[in-house]
Amino acid sequence: MSEGLKEGGLRGRRAPEFGSKSKTFKPPQRIGLVGATGLIGTTLIRISSAGNVARMVGIARRELKMPEGARMELFVADPEKWGEVFTAVQPRSFICALGTTWSKAGKSEEAFRAVDQDLVVKTAKAAKEAGVSNMVLISAAGADPTSKNFYLQVKGETENLVTKIGFKRLDILRPGLLRGRRVGDFRPVERIALALSPVIEPVLPSKYAMYHSVEVELVAEAALGLAIRKAAGRFTHDNEAMRRAAREWRSKGQ
Repeated sequence: MSEGLKEGGLRGRRAPEFGSKSKTFKPPQRIGLVGATGLIGTTLIRISSAGNVARMVGIARRELKMPEGARMELFVADPEKWGEVFTAVQPRSFICALGTTWSKAGKSEEAFRAVDQDLVVKTAKAAKEAGVSNMVLISAAGADPTSKNFYLQVKGETENLVTKIGFKRLDILRPGLLRGRRVGDFRPVERIALALSPVIEPVLPSKYAMYHSVEVELVAEAALGLAIRKAAGRFTHDNEAMRRAAREWRSKGQ
């Protein structure tokens, strides 16, 4: 491992070693993960650790507290070195769950764009240059570069920029409002929206179905399932498409 990289090592239980005892056994596929500290990232770690289809390789700027029972590798490095990590570990694909909030960005458009666009695109380029062929990008429902909403505009621009990088396969997930337990991340507006969603969503016109709330576990399962697909192309997935991908993932024995 080159200077500047620090391997956080395996956390929780070590993944079992598999030899030649079973001719039908396939070793877990290595999937890179950036954005491991967020709600989706921690859920990805927890779900992938419960089975033997995929094993996450996390790349982060700082040490993080692993979910209980996590089985993964964690590499801690400055973002400038992330390309070296991708080169060293050679994951089959990688999932990008990077993102911040308007509040955490200090309500600064520049600071928000630095994470949700600049860092995402820079990481995607580093992965592609390191030989990673597939990428799963966690975006947002309604992402559109022409949107008057700054958040959705940035998400849409980012999707377009990542598309131009030229991955063999690119899956873009556009979930609605995420349902899941956040630790140390109080979001009052989201909490209100989630509390009202069971009343509001059933009466919304069908064209707004993409904005319906969705369980974070479903998004994570969909991301894992799509990360190991082989067919080439660029694909976008709304809530319903993610449900189908999640069912496929669960059918693999998760």
